[in-house]
Amino acid sequence: MENWFEVKNSDCIASPALLLYPDRITRNIRLLKRMVANDTSRLRPHAKTHKMLEVSKMMIEEGIEQFKCSTIAEAEMLALSNAKDVLLAYQPVGPNISRFLKLIQEYPNTHFSCLLDNVESIKNVNFQAREQGVKTSFYLDLDVGMGRTGASIKDNEKLWNCIAEQDSLLLEGIHGYDGQINNVDASIREKEADSGYDLLKHAFDYFQEKCTYPLKIVVGGSPSFTRHAERPNVACSPGTFVFWDWGYSQKIPEQGFEVAAVLLTRVISVINEHRICIDLGYKAVASESPLPRVKFLNADDAVPVLQSEEHMVLNVNDSNEYPVGTELYAIPLHICPTVALYDKVAVITDHQKVKNWQVVARNRMLNI
Repeated sequence: MENWFEVKNSDCIASPALLLYPDRITRNIRLLKRMVANDTSRLRPHAKTHKMLEVSKMMIEEGIEQFKCSTIAEAEMLALSNAKDVLLAYQPVGPNISRFLKLIQEYPNTHFSCLLDNVESIKNVNFQAREQGVKTSFYLDLDVGMGRTGASIKDNEKLWNCIAEQDSLLLEGIHGYDGQINNVDASIREKEADSGYDLLKHAFDYFQEKCTYPLKIVVGGSPSFTRHAERPNVACSPGTFVFWDWGYSQKIPEQGFEVAAVLLTRVISVINEHRICIDLGYKAVASESPLPRVKFLNADDAVPVLQSEEHMVLNVNDSNEYPVGTELYAIPLHICPTVALYDKVAVITDHQKVKNWQVVARNRMLNI
């Protein structure tokens, strides 16, 4: 019986390579929608995982209109996909302020907003927007426990006094990212998500009382999505769901997404009776985590013991089972930075490579 991941015409794919399976991607998108009762207004998926026009369009075709991203290039990629609403979930500084404002002017069919978390940035973006004759929107980024970016709720009054003075910048809502939540125990994750949401809601209530129009809430990533999906008044921002990976399949199995991105690698050397080397180095799979950084789908006995830029050494039970040229299929531990290592991916349908998709937003700059 064929394994779902195997490619019959793999001789046309140079390794290492990243393979995508569109049928599985579609099922993941539809599962995401079911988790919010098919109310796509409660979804704002993060594009940092896939960085591709084609995948963005697959979500748009399923009725998802709002997106989140981390770079100007990802924001432009989403605009080129005809996304209606794009949140740059990264505070623009330096030249990226003018690039962000140019996006607004060049792509009028897409509504853009960004994150801001301090008085100086609010003033800087407003000043440049006024100078360019642009009106723009932002979400106030709140620190809900990660300690990476975001304002403290202690600064609510100071921030509001500044926001109220701006003439070219509109507060659209409140944003909180709880990336520190990753416990395998779902009950612990639920409590941590509730705690962060309480902080966010406290800030939201403060600013909503000041505003004469309704504000929005954008919250969470993948591990906390299970809990935030139950809140009818927020937009959730998972990203990994679209491809899934080995790390989250172990940490948050209750979400039930399918792996839709697989690495193809080949044996390049047989070292001894228990050790082989494959062409899957740092440059081919995310390497920020300790070994093992992949889960092999067709080599249960393979254990990574060493990795360098172009090589990964594996211990196996019997290297005679893995002659040079043997194809191995592996799920990365962390898919998001793995995708960013490839300029194109091989698209697999019915066990056949049918085309390539460009990972366009891995570039730091597209047109703007």
